[in-house]
Amino acid sequence: MKNNFITLLLLLSNIIQAQTKEEVEASVWPKNDPYSSVVKIPEKWKKESAVIIIKDERYSFDTSMMINNSYMSVRKRVMLLDQAAVKEFSEFSITERIKYKVVIMFGSHEKKERDLMGIKVIKPDGTEKRINVDEVSVKADDKIKIAVPNLEPGDIIDYYYYTNVPPVAIEERLLADEYPIMNAKITLDTEDNFFINFNSYNGAPKIKSVPEKGKKLKYELVASDIEKYEPKRWYYPFAELPAYKFHAVQKQTGNYAKLADAFVDNVKELKKTVSKEDVLKFYDNKLWALGNIGEVKKYIKQKGYTSTEEKVVQAYYFYRHMYFTRYMEALLASEAKIFDGTELYGNAPIFLDDEYKFGRHMMAFLKENKIKYEIIVATGRENGDIKDLLIQPNVLVGIKVLTDQPIYLQYFGMYNTPGTINYSIEGTDGYALQTPNFVKGTAVKDTKLPVSSYKDNKITNIATVKLNDDFNGFHFQKESLVYGQFKEGEQKEKLNFTDFMDQDNERYGTKPLKDLISNNKKKEQFIREYNALKTKIKDKQKKEFEESTEAEYGFDIDNHSFTFVDFGRYDKLQPFAYNENFTVNNNLIKSAGSNYVIEIGKFIGEQLKLDEKEMNRKENIYSIFPRSYDEQVILTIPDGYTVSGIDKLNKKVENNTGGFISTASIEGNQLKIKAYKYYANYFEPTSNWKDMTAFLEAAYQFTQEKILLKKI
Repeated sequence: MKNNFITLLLLLSNIIQAQTKEEVEASVWPKNDPYSSVVKIPEKWKKESAVIIIKDERYSFDTSMMINNSYMSVRKRVMLLDQAAVKEFSEFSITERIKYKVVIMFGSHEKKERDLMGIKVIKPDGTEKRINVDEVSVKADDKIKIAVPNLEPGDIIDYYYYTNVPPVAIEERLLADEYPIMNAKITLDTEDNFFINFNSYNGAPKIKSVPEKGKKLKYELVASDIEKYEPKRWYYPFAELPAYKFHAVQKQTGNYAKLADAFVDNVKELKKTVSKEDVLKFYDNKLWALGNIGEVKKYIKQKGYTSTEEKVVQAYYFYRHMYFTRYMEALLASEAKIFDGTELYGNAPIFLDDEYKFGRHMMAFLKENKIKYEIIVATGRENGDIKDLLIQPNVLVGIKVLTDQPIYLQYFGMYNTPGTINYSIEGTDGYALQTPNFVKGTAVKDTKLPVSSYKDNKITNIATVKLNDDFNGFHFQKESLVYGQFKEGEQKEKLNFTDFMDQDNERYGTKPLKDLISNNKKKEQFIREYNALKTKIKDKQKKEFEESTEAEYGFDIDNHSFTFVDFGRYDKLQPFAYNENFTVNNNLIKSAGSNYVIEIGKFIGEQLKLDEKEMNRKENIYSIFPRSYDEQVILTIPDGYTVSGIDKLNKKVENNTGGFISTASIEGNQLKIKAYKYYANYFEPTSNWKDMTAFLEAAYQFTQEKILLKKI
């Protein structure tokens, strides 16, 4: 009864009580607003499209009287300086939200929960007009569009957005915005029954505590003179630019506190850092050796796996199928409302649908076999250094099996393989939780994650090309081999579980869902409806595959078909391999009298074209991972023709950042082209940008080259 009561309290605390529009506006637009008289902007920003006079963000967490009064709001007061800004701010959209129930003691009533927005426009002569949001709003689906009429350059638009939030929140934001900011203020206030992790980074002003009466706690970050931020290619802003992060979690009692997904300490103290001891404490309550190992032991014994490495790898794949992908048919059928087949797998089937369940099962297997391991905790390079870790969702956790050649294991999707870790943590510093008793982490040390090279992460495309009979297009036969860190992304994009489920069932001796249905009438109905659903999935897959190939080459294709040669799901070094056939019509070739000009450079796929702004880059370069692209083209030369101009296809630019190398030769009646581009490193300082642009420009220039097909 006690636990049920606690659960009831937790549910009641999520009931939301919204402020009225009048209350909100009195708060965000106070009578003594210090920014209402600010009408001048700094001279250095006069050529900007707009300047933000004040950006005021507020986060408030309050669950008094078992009613959630938590909210977030943001106010921006913006000077519009040109027509582009006028266009940008002439329309807003907000989302209409669901109904919520407000419980007051023993009675209740319902309100329509919705986001609130207020807008006013101040003309250069000081005239102020409040926009009646209800009058200028138009509903379209679940969006409400709000038009702001009669804006002009020189106007100031002052608007706010307010929304209720649950009593838990995670935010990580840059101080900068798309326009320069004169003044910025971030405020976070809570009752003393919340855990708060809150800190600033990369030169942002420090968080300050503001005295409050009673049980309220309040924190502020105040900044000024913030230059605008424009998103850049190959850049991780949170690794370099001023930013703040916070994680607010309502305090819970008993076992609920142990399950809170946050690095928490004391509700009355602001937590600004997370130590490796905090990490150890957190995962001590999440990961321990516990799981069903009977089935996997039997499988390992039947197959005769004897080496430690074999046992670990095959146990991983066994768990992936038996407790994850095997259920995909049932989950899809249930989601499509065809048939709820989950009951056919027993009363309580094991479903490893998160990293903790996976970790506990894998640890149980390692413990049973007395195989030493560590729990690895890291954060992606895009989040900054592990020493700046603050919010738990930024963590990636895995297992390092301490074999002669360590095997890294991360929670599986349908395509992960042992030995491959998430590319974002390669080469980063992390923490290793020691498990001397094989049960859970008892100590923690620093560790360095392994790296991969551009030779490991490779895409090889071999295109055999022939002109069509009318000389107005081409037929492509293309073989693709995908290796390393490229594999999972390509597999997710091009595969779905229906492609390999039969293969997996055969491998592990399991039955497809249809064979588990004993009632013949239900089985026939299921097969009919499920096959219709699979047809839709395949049609969607075909369309998206074709669109992906068109995006890869940068031109339209026709008559596209594909076959999978190897799914690449059972070995780190095994490529994901597939073949394609397609035609290109009325493109890439032009007649020149009795001769033809072929845009041969475009046959290697579209290459990056840098504009002038990108060429003058001032920021460091963060690559996803070292990688290479091996493009091979074999063009059949028609009878009665020769090829000239291939000397322009031989290029070579290499340096410490990467390279582009291309060669062309004629062998018999074939023109053979090889183009190889590679990015050598994860990171390059700004000073190396010129070296990178050298090979990027060479690759793009190759795509502009043409050859002449000359009549003999």
